[in-house]
Amino acid sequence: MKSVIYYACGILSLLGAIYGAPAGNVIRGSGNPPLRGSENLLGYSPDNKLTEHSTEEIKYTLLPAQKEDPKIGSYLDFEKVDNPQPIRGDLGASDPGPRNYYYDRINSDKLAPPGTDKGQTINAQWPMGLSHNRYGKENSGWARQENTVVMPAATKMAGVDMRLEAGAYRELHWHVAGEWSLVLNGSCRIQAVNENGQTFVDDVTEGDVWFFPPGVPHSIQALDVGVEFLLVFDDGSFSEDNTFLASEVFMHNPNPKRSVLSKNFGLPLSSFNDIPESELYIFPGTPAPKDISEQNVTTAAGIVPLNKSYSYHFSEQPAHEVAGGSVKIVDPVTFPIADNFAAAVVTVRPGGMREIHWHPTSDEWTFFIKGKARATLFTAPSTATTFDYRAGDVGYFPQSNSHYIENTGDEDLMFLEVLQTDKFTDVSLGQWIGSTPKQIVSDTLSLPESALSKLKTEKQYVVAGSNETAVAQR
Repeated sequence: MKSVIYYACGILSLLGAIYGAPAGNVIRGSGNPPLRGSENLLGYSPDNKLTEHSTEEIKYTLLPAQKEDPKIGSYLDFEKVDNPQPIRGDLGASDPGPRNYYYDRINSDKLAPPGTDKGQTINAQWPMGLSHNRYGKENSGWARQENTVVMPAATKMAGVDMRLEAGAYRELHWHVAGEWSLVLNGSCRIQAVNENGQTFVDDVTEGDVWFFPPGVPHSIQALDVGVEFLLVFDDGSFSEDNTFLASEVFMHNPNPKRSVLSKNFGLPLSSFNDIPESELYIFPGTPAPKDISEQNVTTAAGIVPLNKSYSYHFSEQPAHEVAGGSVKIVDPVTFPIADNFAAAVVTVRPGGMREIHWHPTSDEWTFFIKGKARATLFTAPSTATTFDYRAGDVGYFPQSNSHYIENTGDEDLMFLEVLQTDKFTDVSLGQWIGSTPKQIVSDTLSLPESALSKLKTEKQYVVAGSNETAVAQR
């Protein structure tokens, strides 16, 4: 009997070898197929089997705007659509999957792009929600970043979204890159000492900005309400992981019995018995004193002069109101120390739009603070891609590439535009066309006289929606 079993197993092993399955892959008595199939499955055979279910029977309902001419390009709100489809007019076709329905619903302009899109520009979008989160110690905070690792074309600037719980520190540190910051919520105390020995300390709150030049050591401590802030660096490859930390400096000097540190500070060796054995980065601390004057340490050099202050209380600057929202600008004209950072906080009411524009001297790094938006990036000579944005997303628009940012939600849209330049400037498409002789515009664009007479010669920054142009198709 045993010989029969051995013979049968030998035959199975031989068949497995012939048909591509390693010997021993058949589990005796289980009926489990081998890992590899037969060579008989290669190419055409009259015995080939076709799928019996039709991919033409997908159930879906198109939004009204999907039946329009694709070049109209109305916004498609797919959030409550069960089975959104990549269809606009006579373009596209149904998608049976596999697919990620969550992404499709919040990125309708990727799934069903306007007919005016063409080709593929750079990827001008990165959600911070997809960035790896770096934890602080003992539930003290976190940080996540965007740089060229995740957004390769964003070469000029990188960003970090950081949270500190009440009393927590971003430890004493400095960077090779310049650090510009907008406080998103809460309050914190910032402190620095510059290369001249001048000292600085200030409390900043939601809407305020700060800037620390490259190499200037500083610290940040959340006050009793905690804080979240956005950091923007003037190097797209910047990484928080490469920050110079005080704890690391202490750890990485030769330390035979801590003699180097003892000699440097003129302190006994025992003073350094308890220095950290690993980086602190973000960690809990003793709450800052209510009276900031208690932390006003000065040297013979005194304090940082007011015209070189590292903070600017942008929260107290009134917004400039325009038809579709408001704009606030901060740049070296009013904040001199940040000599290559210019920024605007833009608010767009529902249906409104940051007008079509471009920046002639700088890329634009954008962070979406609140609301929903979409933008079309146009790159010469004929490439255009439309992106959808949510709060927490980063947008990036290269120098001189035109774009708009449209509010596609039911609440105010708020976002930050950051440039690498000494003055916030842009070129407005509307102002350019409106300030060009009507004959030239008519000959070039074939606009009727009724339209030419309504063109504006001044920048609008934000334009309001109208019943004709701003009703979202839902």
